[in-house]
Amino acid sequence: MNSGNLGKNYAGGEVIIRQGEIGDCMFAIQKGQVEILRQGKDGEVRVAVLAEGEVFGEMAIFEREVRSATVRALGDARLLTVDKKTFLRRVQEDPSLAFNLMQMMSRRIRKLNGSIVELQQSSALRRQSTSDPGEAEPQLERRDRSDRRVTKERRTGESRRKGPRRARGATAQATAN
Repeated sequence: MNSGNLGKNYAGGEVIIRQGEIGDCMFAIQKGQVEILRQGKDGEVRVAVLAEGEVFGEMAIFEREVRSATVRALGDARLLTVDKKTFLRRVQEDPSLAFNLMQMMSRRIRKLNGSIVELQQSSALRRQSTSDPGEAEPQLERRDRSDRRVTKERRTGESRRKGPRRARGATAQATAN
């Protein structure tokens, strides 16, 4: 790792941060690419590849927790380190920095949500293929009908009561007579 005027240079394959270590700063990629790796049951899993202009490690600015992933340089990379104090000072100077960071985090959350849905759907399909196909279909049909009933009740205000619906005043009047 070589230091320059601004930022640090990392050689390809060099680990920048490690999963499980305590973090106190974030990084902005000035040049090159990095890979984000998570330790899984079967070894490292590549979660993402980030390039120039992107940031990582931002969670350390907001909470003092252990790093959730390892980040390694893919080829030569130049990174700017930003600690919490520097980040807060820069946000005071230019509040759009905070907005841009929140926007980037929002995109990442949206992408993760999509990945979760895909995983849940593929898991459900695997479960269906291993169970009796004739049995799974009626269960889905029954659930669909009950969902439609609940939706109609919410939309119209109808309940499952039998008989005509009376207004509150009409009920009180009927009992008084």
